[in-house]
Amino acid sequence: MNEIAHGSFGSVSGSEDSFVSAVERSELRTQPFEHIYMENVFDPQVYVELLAAMPDRRFYHELSHVDALRPDGTSTRLRLYLYPEFLKRLPAEQRKIWVPIGRALCSDELQSAFKRKFRAALELRFGKPVERLKLYPVPILLRDQPGYRIGIHSDRPTKGITVQYYLPRDDTQRDVGTIFHEGESGEAASRTTQMAFMPASGYAFPVTQTKSWHSAARTTEEDGERVSMMVTYYVDEGFGWRLNNRLRRAGLRVGIRPRG
Repeated sequence: MNEIAHGSFGSVSGSEDSFVSAVERSELRTQPFEHIYMENVFDPQVYVELLAAMPDRRFYHELSHVDALRPDGTSTRLRLYLYPEFLKRLPAEQRKIWVPIGRALCSDELQSAFKRKFRAALELRFGKPVERLKLYPVPILLRDQPGYRIGIHSDRPTKGITVQYYLPRDDTQRDVGTIFHEGESGEAASRTTQMAFMPASGYAFPVTQTKSWHSAARTTEEDGERVSMMVTYYVDEGFGWRLNNRLRRAGLRVGIRPRG
């Protein structure tokens, strides 16, 4: 069993169960591609504590992806990897909140819940039962500044499942959520479904190169900062991909930051 189940990290110690429960009770939607929209992911008191313990900006690094860059070369997307080796730098009170959250996001139990939910799509893509499918979680805390956007894309084939949890303080940002498209261009791209950017909510989908088209519209100063957590489950099949996932994490420790 994951060690978070035995840990004592304040009222967030049950966060793994909350994440799993949110997946299990969410309806599997099929349009414009398979996905779920999760609500009430956190207990209200836990959510208040989580927002109050938001790490200072000095703990983040900038994403250098072209869609996120301003004309002066600075980035509109700040990210903090939620691995223990990065969270140990936080003040003690913040660690009490974020260490269990990071562990829960990387837990086998949560990964298994997503695999079960997206069983049909994953088994069609990988040609094996999801119980035998190996994925590697990468958890990140994001703070998107006004001006952030990302164009229509379906995610790289190195990814198996994409998950994002929204962390706004109230419902005033509901219209800045991720947009799903029926296609990459033309009329199909204009037919959309938008995820509501609501407190303690989130979405997840299995990555497919021909279906999982999504984007984020450029935000404005009026929209404010967009805070969220992402968990990207990278394919961990075969020696090459397993080695790449672990080298990427090792590189993070010495300051090598992937662009995407």
